[in-house]
Amino acid sequence: MRTQIEQISSDHICVSQLNACNLRTTIMKKLASILFILALFACQPTKKHKPAQPDSPKGKYVVYQVFTRLFGNTNTTNKPWGTIEENGVGKFNDFTDRALEEIKSMGVTHIWYTGVPHHDVITDYTAYGISNDDPDVVKGRAGSPYAVKDYYNVNPDLAIDPANRLAEFEALIERTHKHGMKVIIDIVPNHVARNYQSISKPEGVSDFGENDDTSVEYKRDNNFYYIPGEAFQVPEFLNAYQPLGGDDHPLSDGKFDENPAKWTGNGARLAQPGFYDWYETVKVNYGVKPDGTYDFDLLPEDFDRENYEAHFEFWQDKDVPDSWKKFKDIAIYWLDKGVDGFRYDMAEMVPVEFWSYMNSALKMKNPDAFLLAEVYNPALYHDYIRKGKMDYLYDKVELYDTLKHIMQGHGSTDNLPAIYDGLADIEHHMLHFLENHDEQRIASAGFAGSAEKGKPAMVVSTCLSTSPTMIYFGQNVGEPGDGDMGFGDETRTSIFDYCGVPAHQRWMNDGKFDGGQSTPEEKELNEFYKTLLSFSAHSAALMGKYKEIHSYNRQNTEGYTDKVFSFVRWKGDDRLIVVTNFEDNPHKFQLQLNEATVKALHLTDGFYKLTDQLANENEFVLEVKNGKGKLELALSGLESYILKMEVLSDMSE
Repeated sequence: MRTQIEQISSDHICVSQLNACNLRTTIMKKLASILFILALFACQPTKKHKPAQPDSPKGKYVVYQVFTRLFGNTNTTNKPWGTIEENGVGKFNDFTDRALEEIKSMGVTHIWYTGVPHHDVITDYTAYGISNDDPDVVKGRAGSPYAVKDYYNVNPDLAIDPANRLAEFEALIERTHKHGMKVIIDIVPNHVARNYQSISKPEGVSDFGENDDTSVEYKRDNNFYYIPGEAFQVPEFLNAYQPLGGDDHPLSDGKFDENPAKWTGNGARLAQPGFYDWYETVKVNYGVKPDGTYDFDLLPEDFDRENYEAHFEFWQDKDVPDSWKKFKDIAIYWLDKGVDGFRYDMAEMVPVEFWSYMNSALKMKNPDAFLLAEVYNPALYHDYIRKGKMDYLYDKVELYDTLKHIMQGHGSTDNLPAIYDGLADIEHHMLHFLENHDEQRIASAGFAGSAEKGKPAMVVSTCLSTSPTMIYFGQNVGEPGDGDMGFGDETRTSIFDYCGVPAHQRWMNDGKFDGGQSTPEEKELNEFYKTLLSFSAHSAALMGKYKEIHSYNRQNTEGYTDKVFSFVRWKGDDRLIVVTNFEDNPHKFQLQLNEATVKALHLTDGFYKLTDQLANENEFVLEVKNGKGKLELALSGLESYILKMEVLSDMSE
């Protein structure tokens, strides 16, 4: 089969024969350069191989989110409600040099170790001075990582020696840094475990609630809100739910001692919260009165234009609520341990002024601290970035949700250009993802039912903007999240239960981390993710400008449907054309670049070789003529191209 370059050469020979009198000189010059390139191509192997990394020293950030207690677990029992002994648990030490090297090979720049701070668990660690946790206010047997019990230590489940757990985590921080990656952990400022009690806090630090006046609902420097005169009651469990699946436990008696009752983490103000409330947690008070008014200084008007240094200075002479100070001190404690940043859970439930106060202090200590927030209300995006000094927010309710609908077959790519345009001024701050611990696995029946359907969406998610890309562990091998482990949802890998993660375990291969037990399909998918993400981490163009070409092609290109999406990215001479097909069906069309796009890319009339960065044997030619471009493309089902451009010939003479 002839390549497009061979076809162009043949076509131009025909033209030169028909128009020898006035075209011979110009065309022969162009053919000379094209034939020279063809001679070089003839010497190239046709075997599929990874493209060489671009020379750019810095590309996009790539965040690898890993549920820490699941990563290294080799136990495959997966008994519902199984104990730590029955189902096993991963450890900090499972992140060996080999494991970290393999994670790094995906282009990863930051690892978000999820579930590190000490949260409630139903495993007896009283031998280490840790109190037992009550199953009536713990979700699952392994517990929610967002019900933190002690912010000054780490989950004892994750340590080989629980007495040495903090040192084992510090060693993991050091190993991660040695492999050229940075460390992110969770901070959950909106709520803490109902039984919060730090046994590891530094001298002089008081616990949350330790100095509260519990006789009143609200006081500015109380850490919690109270329901005076009423004792907490365990919620009425629904759908035949029983703590620990009904297994006996000395504390599982339908009672939990809390008097007076506190507001629940999601803001429920009843002494007996509902089953769907965050009943295992209590709401932290940031100086927001029960009527919603603020009991602290507000930022001056237009202060969103000021840098973090100005924000830091603003708070220096201000008297702030006690909870603000406590969480700032916690974050600085972890920075001092070598942690490089934080993912903030449900940040929009905490006033933006607090974030200005804390994040500016963190940036003063470490200007490169990576600060990522879970914010789902688009109306708040600008405030939490500019006033709250967040580096990054989830792009969940717009990009992720839209891509999910497209992947499921009932969404349209016509909706994508408006999303980018609407966030253009903050695009760098909107972190992209297709999976995380809260969302359904792509391969699950509840989402797309196939990991392959995530490939075009991952190309768009990764290449659309300059923002970081996040991948969830197991996503790279198509983990479907099957199985009812107890409290968790079977379309998501459980964050509440002790369990193994089968596709990930096959990739892990008993600690070799070489995919030795993976299926051929899992190996191919893993190579796709490695190639895509490592390319993005080095691409100059992906840190440059963006222009969509989808709308123009929808109006002017036959065969180009709303299941295809295309755009260009460029920085200097590094130019990319990205084209994706979200359907199982193939698509063949002549992609077009209008005059505005050609001008933006600084292209002159001529021919440009395009090499696919996902599969190097795929080569194409873009012809630019009279200021417009055209490119013949044939996309297989769910196929994507990231086409890197270089000049073949120039018609500008």
